[in-house]
Amino acid sequence: MDLKHIRNFSIIAHIDHGKSTLADRMLEVTGTIEARKMKDQVLDSMELERERGITIKMQPVRMLWNPKHSQILNSKPEILNKSEAQNLKNETSLGFRNSDFELADTDYVLNLIDTPGHIDFSYEVSRALKAVEGSILLVDATQGVQAQTLTTLQMARDSGLTIIPVVSKIDSPLARIDDVKQEIAKLLDIDVDVIIGVSGKTGEGVDTLLEEVIKRIPPPEIKQVVNPNVFSSLVFDFKYDNHRGVIVYVRVFEGEVMRNAPLLFAVSGEKFLALEVGIFSPQEVQKEKLGAGEIGYIVTGIKKPGIASVGDTITFARNPSQPLPGYMNPRPVVWASIYPESADDFPNLKTALGRLKLSDSSFTFEEETSGSLGRGFRCGFLGMLHLEIITERLKREFDLALVITTPSITYKVVLRNGKEETIYSPHLFPNDGEVLKVREPWVAMTIITPIQYLGALMQLLFEHEAEIGDTENFGDNRSQVKIMMPLREMMRNFFDELKSATSGYGSISYEIGDFRDADVTRLDILVADEIVPAFTRMISRRQATNEAEKAVEKLHAILPRQQFEMKIQGVALGRILCSKAVKAFRKDVLMHGSKVVGGGDISRKKKLLEKQKKGKSRMRDTGKVNIPHEVFLKMMRNGTE
Repeated sequence: MDLKHIRNFSIIAHIDHGKSTLADRMLEVTGTIEARKMKDQVLDSMELERERGITIKMQPVRMLWNPKHSQILNSKPEILNKSEAQNLKNETSLGFRNSDFELADTDYVLNLIDTPGHIDFSYEVSRALKAVEGSILLVDATQGVQAQTLTTLQMARDSGLTIIPVVSKIDSPLARIDDVKQEIAKLLDIDVDVIIGVSGKTGEGVDTLLEEVIKRIPPPEIKQVVNPNVFSSLVFDFKYDNHRGVIVYVRVFEGEVMRNAPLLFAVSGEKFLALEVGIFSPQEVQKEKLGAGEIGYIVTGIKKPGIASVGDTITFARNPSQPLPGYMNPRPVVWASIYPESADDFPNLKTALGRLKLSDSSFTFEEETSGSLGRGFRCGFLGMLHLEIITERLKREFDLALVITTPSITYKVVLRNGKEETIYSPHLFPNDGEVLKVREPWVAMTIITPIQYLGALMQLLFEHEAEIGDTENFGDNRSQVKIMMPLREMMRNFFDELKSATSGYGSISYEIGDFRDADVTRLDILVADEIVPAFTRMISRRQATNEAEKAVEKLHAILPRQQFEMKIQGVALGRILCSKAVKAFRKDVLMHGSKVVGGGDISRKKKLLEKQKKGKSRMRDTGKVNIPHEVFLKMMRNGTE
């Protein structure tokens, strides 16, 4: 294949700026998918993606497009009926020549990678950007440049990509096309005229955009000397198939690979045979070989978790190349424990986590046991959305009923005896008197919001212990605020509160920073004088009393009454901060069936009441409180039930 006619590119944007819709129109314009098979978000194959309208797993696709064919069809619509248009399309694909057009009269191979927009998946996006030479920066004409736009743009710049600025949704009656173009021009320091306007809904401007992709984005680099014994490719994503094992998505940088070639994962060291190689159109299409500059897939046959990982290098086993630069293991930043509602489902949960690990190596899990919840797993995630996606997939794809503990983060603790520990779970945090110093991760955050919401935003930031840095005008009556905040506070419902404070107009991006000294303590919830580990969490010392009261009040409202009176207590800072009692069921022991104990003197009734009193006292001392799973579920959710 002639590398001069290959263009590898991605689409980067803030969430809900129209990446998937634009990709749909590209597939339609290039004829990659037949019109009768076309549907919205065609590259979002997961039910969860289509339901939420977001991209979770990146999806590559190869499109063949001849700009000459497109120009002829668009320039002579009045003389082309449906049959003639199809004939012209067939002629063009067979090599119909006309020198009147600036672009080459040939089919260009356009490899598009549709990437996730959420910050949780930034590492995967960064690997996808390493697999292409250019990127379309998409900005919604109704919303303008958002915080996440800045983050993804910086990633593309760091990768040395050619950036094509595009304004989407230009057909919307709310579109501010000129204003948004000015924002982009100022951001990129470019002329407004080079910014392209498109509509993913109507298809307006998509032809022009594809032409600009060919003109502006350079083809893959061509090596003068090709060594047939060298093969090097970057893994930018993968998935798992029950029959064929792990299927890796690769960009080939050097050499070529054919079926049955002995290959090697450079980082994990695992050897395998290429059972099949091919391209995405967008479904998998088997090919004889994949060559330099191409994007495609390799079927590995591997059915062990932890072997494939994003950023790894695949090379020949007999003559391995050096790993491509930039590989790193994604670092979990949010931790939560997952337990099956029924203890009988533990083996199924273990199998399900192993299966998901085959298609998503960025989360971790290890077995743990809780006295109140039984056997489960301690899991690490890239962020709160990642946690939500994994748990939702466990429920949907494996039909599991789960209990998920309150998410927590990693703390570095220095004890009074000089020993240092890394704590992943709140209930393992040392007692208050044993701790000399605690350090926690912070995040560097950028928030863009209309100016009229700055007052409410500042109050919110104060409540979440944020350090406010530079605040500057961002154009169109908006401000950009840079802050530092403990990751613990960002997880404390900050996203929802930000949307509420800014009426949905605020946008946010963040990256994990360094560890700083933390003023935190462990909050334990005791039920009948026993600690319930699932309710334990880390809180700020200054909010200890308030947080303890809220937790105790909520549990008091939802915990069923028992046969004996029990106390619910919030314990932190080495003392009981609040307490509430749950009254016992009252049973009139003077009632036997439908008859009242009567006759004789009062001593007979007193004897029965004394017997009941001793029984309840004995139950209080030796009995255990039965906490239903529904209570755990309600306590883990935000807000009140």
